[in-house]
Amino acid sequence: MAEIERESMEYDVVIVGAGPAGLSAAIRLKELESDLSVVVLEKGSEVGAHILSGAVLDPTGLNALFPDWKERGAPVSVPVREDNFLFLGEKGQIRFPNWLMPPLMSNHGNYIVSMGNVCRWLAEQAEGLGVEIFPGMSCSEVVWGEDGRLAGVVAGEFGRQADGTPGPNYEPGMELRGKYVFLAEGVRGSLSKQVIVKFGLSEGRDPQKYGIGMKEIWEIDPAKHREGTVTHTMGWPLDGNAGGGSFIYHAENNQIFIGFVVHLNYENPHLYPYMEFQRFKHHPVVAELLKGGKRVAYGARAISEGGYQSIPKAAFPGGVLLGCSAGLVNVPRIKGNHNAMMSGIEAATAAVAAIRAGRAGDTLEDYDTALHAGAIAKDLKRVRNVKPLWSHYGNLMATALGGFDMWMANLTGWNPLGTLHHAKTDAAHTGKAKDFPKIDYPKPDGVLSFDRLTNVAFSFTNHEESQPSHLRLADPALPIRVNLPEFAEPAQRYCPAGVYEVVEKDGTKEFVVNFQNCVHCKTCDIKDPSQNITWVTPQGGDGPNYPNM
Repeated sequence: MAEIERESMEYDVVIVGAGPAGLSAAIRLKELESDLSVVVLEKGSEVGAHILSGAVLDPTGLNALFPDWKERGAPVSVPVREDNFLFLGEKGQIRFPNWLMPPLMSNHGNYIVSMGNVCRWLAEQAEGLGVEIFPGMSCSEVVWGEDGRLAGVVAGEFGRQADGTPGPNYEPGMELRGKYVFLAEGVRGSLSKQVIVKFGLSEGRDPQKYGIGMKEIWEIDPAKHREGTVTHTMGWPLDGNAGGGSFIYHAENNQIFIGFVVHLNYENPHLYPYMEFQRFKHHPVVAELLKGGKRVAYGARAISEGGYQSIPKAAFPGGVLLGCSAGLVNVPRIKGNHNAMMSGIEAATAAVAAIRAGRAGDTLEDYDTALHAGAIAKDLKRVRNVKPLWSHYGNLMATALGGFDMWMANLTGWNPLGTLHHAKTDAAHTGKAKDFPKIDYPKPDGVLSFDRLTNVAFSFTNHEESQPSHLRLADPALPIRVNLPEFAEPAQRYCPAGVYEVVEKDGTKEFVVNFQNCVHCKTCDIKDPSQNITWVTPQGGDGPNYPNM
C-alpha cells in the first residue's frame, strides 16, 4: 500500500484527550503563556461524551486551577454532607464507625459531581483562553521525529473499510505536531501503551493493576433522596471471589450515582463482574433505595489501581503521560480526578519553562520530578500498600492492615509496612476453569437488574459498522483453541457491554466480536489471559455518548 500523504499542522503543545488532566494542562499553559498555540484532541463526539467517573471530587486540583471556580459557575454544587462505610452480608450490613476510618478517607470538603459536566465546563474555560478543542478526532497513530522523539499524532482519519483499506469517502486525517505532546488518554490508552513500551517507561516499576468500574444513574423517590450522602460498601456479593465494592452517591435533582468496582486480579474465570453489580442491587438496603425509581444511564470503564509503585516514568523525549495514562488514582479513596488535574498543571508548568528556554522535544524531567516529589506523590505514597494488601489477604484482613498502615502514615508520614509490591499482571492472575466452581447468577428482573444489552442502550453507544473492528485479535483462532478449553473464554463475562460471544454454527464454535457494543472500558485489553486482544481507537465520534456521567 502506498504511503499515505497527510497535511501537517504545528502547535506548541498537542494534547490527546479532553478529560480533567488534558483540559487542566491546556488551561494552565495559556494562563502561563497566552501566546502559546495549544490544541486538545478528543475522540468522543463532544467533550464529556467519554467521561465516566463516580464521582466525589476532591477540589484541590480545581482550587489550584481556578481559586474562584464557584464565582465562575463550575458545576460543583453538592458538598458531601454524610459519609457511610458498610460491610454487607447477603441480608444485612455492618456500619464501620467514621472515627475508625483514617482521616484521609473522610469526604468532608469534597463534592458529588458529574465529571462529564465538569469537563464540559473546563472546556469552556479553555476555549475562552484561546485553546483549540476538536472533539470527534480520534488519534490513531503516533508521529515519531527523526531523532526518535514523540513529535505528534495523526488525528481525524475516517472512512476505512472493514478490511482496513481506504473506502470511497476516505479521509486520511492530519498530522498534528508539537514541541511537546501530552498524552491524557485515560486508562490503558492505545498511544500511551506504545510510548511506554518504546521508551521502557515501566522498567523498574510494578505491573499496573486495574479494576472494572460500572455505573448507573438512577432517578429515585424524592422521599428517599438525601443530597450529599456518600455510601461505600464491601463484602457481599463478591465475598471471597474477588476484591472490590460499591459506591452510592446522592447527587442533585433526586438522582443517585450507583456503581460497582471489581478488581481485575480475580482468579476464577467464571466470575461475571457485570452480574455481580446487578446482583448487588438486590441487597435489601439497595433494593429499598431504588424501589420506585428508574435507571436513566449506564456506563463502564477500567480504573488504574496499581498506585505509587506502578506509576511509569511519566516524561520521555517529546512528551508526557498525564492522569490515568500514568495511573494516578488513590485506590482506597476511589479518587483520581484531583491528581489528574494536578498532573496537567505540573506538566504545563514544566513545558512553559522549557519553551521559554528555547527547548523543544526533549524530556521534561521537571515534570517527572514534580510527580514524584509533590502533592500527587504525597497523596499516593501514604496509601500505597492498600491494593497489595487486598490482593494478598482479601477484604477483611486487608481493611484492618491497610487501615493501620494509613493511620500511621497520616499521623507520622511513615508507612510501617514499608512498600508492598504487585507480583504480576491481572491477566496472569486468571486461573484455569477446571480449578474453580461455576457461579450461578440470578436472571435480571428488568426492574432493579438488567441484561447487558438493555443497559448498553443507556450508554447511547454508536459505532459506524463499516469500519475495521477496533478490537484487534493477534490470533483470531486463539479464543476457541486456547481460551475456551482452558479458561471457559472469560471475555464472554468480563466485558461489561456484551461485545464478545462464543456461538455455535454448523456444529463449530466461533468467537464473535460485536465491536459496535463497545463502551471503551478496555477491560479486554487488560484481562484477556492470553493477551490476545488489543484495544485501539475507532474513528472519531464513535463509542458511548454519556450525558452526565
